[in-house]
Amino acid sequence: MNILTNAEKRTYGAIVIGSGMAGGWAAKEFCDKGIKTLVLERGRKVTHNEDYPTTLLSPWEMEHRGQLTKQEIDENPIISKCYAFREDAKHFFVKDAEHPYIQDKPFDWIRGYQTGGKSLLWARQTQRWSQLDFDGPARDGFAVPWPITYKEIDPWYSYVEHFAGISGNKDGLDSLPDGDFLPPMELTCVEKHFQKEMKRLYADRHVIIGRCAHLTEPRDIHIQQGRGTCLGRNLCQRGCPYGGYFSANSSTLPWAAKTGNMTLRTDSVVHSIIYDEKKQKAVGVRVVDAHTKEMVEYYAKVIFVTAAAINTNLILLNSKSSRFPNGLGNDSGLLGTHVAFHNYRASLSAEYEGYLDYKTSGGRPNSGYIPRFRNLYKQETNFLRGYAAGMSGGRGTHADQSSVGESLKNSLLNPKWSNWYAGSHMMGETIPKESNKVALDATKKDAWGMPLLHMDVSYDNNDDLMVKDFIDQFTEMYEKAGFKNIKTRDSHAPAGLDIHEMGGVRMGSDPKTSLLNKWNQMHHVKNVFVTDGACMTSTSTQNPSLTYMAFTARAVDFAVKEMKKGNL
Repeated sequence: MNILTNAEKRTYGAIVIGSGMAGGWAAKEFCDKGIKTLVLERGRKVTHNEDYPTTLLSPWEMEHRGQLTKQEIDENPIISKCYAFREDAKHFFVKDAEHPYIQDKPFDWIRGYQTGGKSLLWARQTQRWSQLDFDGPARDGFAVPWPITYKEIDPWYSYVEHFAGISGNKDGLDSLPDGDFLPPMELTCVEKHFQKEMKRLYADRHVIIGRCAHLTEPRDIHIQQGRGTCLGRNLCQRGCPYGGYFSANSSTLPWAAKTGNMTLRTDSVVHSIIYDEKKQKAVGVRVVDAHTKEMVEYYAKVIFVTAAAINTNLILLNSKSSRFPNGLGNDSGLLGTHVAFHNYRASLSAEYEGYLDYKTSGGRPNSGYIPRFRNLYKQETNFLRGYAAGMSGGRGTHADQSSVGESLKNSLLNPKWSNWYAGSHMMGETIPKESNKVALDATKKDAWGMPLLHMDVSYDNNDDLMVKDFIDQFTEMYEKAGFKNIKTRDSHAPAGLDIHEMGGVRMGSDPKTSLLNKWNQMHHVKNVFVTDGACMTSTSTQNPSLTYMAFTARAVDFAVKEMKKGNL
């Protein structure tokens, strides 16, 4: 009988660090290809449908009717800024005091530590990049050129869209390529009005229905996953009992588990990656048990780091050895630098006085979308790159609450319909800079022995100019479309609340200026791959999760082929 040693019992074909958007895809792809895979998640176990405690509750069934208490807000000044941190979903978020970090500059770091990570909480918007987005850095010289093209990632976008289920319309825009879509959701009448007016007034400004990861018409592949049609409840942050939207919990992780090739280990804080200097490659990871604080080592031929951008930087910076004293693969000294994010500071609201014979009913977990139209083909403004925008319009009711008794009761029971409202918010591209960085503290550690992270990330003048342009352009657009009572806002919020942090371990062709090659493979440690937001060379303006999924599926395909060739 061949009795495995203790170390052999802790040896796998692949290790995936993180179980969220990218980690779930890495697990699915490795397991589908027959690779015994260990998935390490630092947070608690959350199983689809078993661990969604509020998903079917009505507001009156919650102690505070869905609201936070003053004490919860006071104790969580950072996380309480997030729109989804409310009574019905607060259990899926990291609390401020439990996971500290050091803000050299103000940065709101929003985290969700559990199986599935933030895939339970994301806004589910899924736009492809175009070649114009990949061309940006090479064209204007800010950030290194991307080492891949849209043509190379196109089939992988289709691959993940088909499995995840993406609702959208075929819009025929070169700035926002069409994908493998389920039937689109519908724009409201006031959104259609804005769409029509933009088409009439501008040649380059398009209003479309957003592309989103919701099952409007499930295919067989979705039924095989046990998922059903989105019911438009708009309670997505609670976890969807129907699997109507894509999450790692409802889709990729259960799929990987069914193969029998996945081992999921929760409450496992990854301390560092083990580098063997004789073999000149990584051989495993060190893991701290979240409860006992015991350290255990696991081993594998290939390691995928998908812990979410900032934590991926933290793990790699902490993976020090004689060969890599400044962090794994960090010969260039650029690990942790060129961190970027999306600029959400500006927004606009307005009213429309027509269409009073229409009203809205029910919910729609989506909105209109206006793809980027600034600096697409050439530099034409006083700022670099550009911004996209959301666009939503609806109609609500209001009731006079100034009276008492029967008069108040009648007013509440017979609310009056208001004018149509509409609004937009920007999502601007920020430029990766070496000065926007994260670094480890030399002495301070958290409860698991990990160095505290310094966040030195902020906006710059380019971002300010972009905010002004958004406000100017969208005020003009709404005025020309006949909207009234237009109000604009620059929140001046610190970076981070967009929850789209990227960079620090960027892709590129030159090992002197990047950490990863075109396959998301570390230049100097060939069996370590990074496919979450940390790998991004630039941010563009699209919601990034779909691109992480496509990068991950593509990278796993490459890694498995290299394993079979004996190259990893």
